Amino acid sequence: MVTLGVRRWETLGDSVQGVNKQHNQDWYDCAGTGCGDDPLVLAVADGHGSAVHARSGLGARFAVDRFLLRAAEFGRAARDCHEPGRLARLMTYARDDFPRALVHDWRQAALGHWDRHRPVADDGAREPEQDEKLELYGTTLIGAVLTPWLFVAWQIGDGDLAVVEHDGALRRPLATGEEDLGDETESLCGHEAWRAVRMHWAPVFDEARVPRLVVLSTDGLSKSFASADGYREFVAGLDGRLAAEGSDGVRGSLPGWLRQASQYSGDDTTLAAALRPVGPVGESTGPMETERKTET
Repeated sequence: MVTLGVRRWETLGDSVQGVNKQHNQDWYDCAGTGCGDDPLVLAVADGHGSAVHARSGLGARFAVDRFLLRAAEFGRAARDCHEPGRLARLMTYARDDFPRALVHDWRQAALGHWDRHRPVADDGAREPEQDEKLELYGTTLIGAVLTPWLFVAWQIGDGDLAVVEHDGALRRPLATGEEDLGDETESLCGHEAWRAVRMHWAPVFDEARVPRLVVLSTDGLSKSFASADGYREFVAGLDGRLAAEGSDGVRGSLPGWLRQASQYSGDDTTLAAALRPVGPVGESTGPMETERKTET
């Protein structure tokens, strides 16, 4: 049996509205501590925001809310993952069944909202098809669950999951290697959306090797930089500031960093992060001190 400590994760997050945007279509939330009975769950979602997706801000909120419920349930089930065969069964569920269940939950939430808040229609107007209704709520989603034994993350659409490992190595395990063209991206409103969900699976066998920082962010952050290297430098700088100052100091600065990013990307910008407490590693410059895109 694997025995691990129950050190609790710290979380921080914020969301800012993009310049020239009428509403913030992003949503995020964090819940739990990361111990066996109380898994840490965090998620960010980016509603598409165009007229075709007129209710996408609500869609983003539905996505985060439903993810937190499903992922917390999954995290509690992972308490027994050390039992023979249990880990393999959990991985199969996380890869195949969890995305289907999550998409089903989101669709039910969106369609339920539609039924309660139908738009006023002219007499004789046809009833929209189900896919047309769901399109109104279109959104991306990134979510993660962390327990003493398991770290799993899922993503559909754009945005970023960054992981700073115990040794300082920075990875983006769900990056596709391809930039989405324009504003096109996979979406929870897509046909058979569960097929587009990507998963990161990372069992924890040694507490000393648990990631020290997990960062989820919408694409308003990464698109504010001139290159992918700029985003990586931001995350590395965030890691350094957290190690040097602790979460309280960084929490107060985070809204300003996100506002600066939104001014360059023009998009709503949201970040949620989970931090394993570590000792100081020295001074670091601010995470925003890197090359930005030219404002348009």
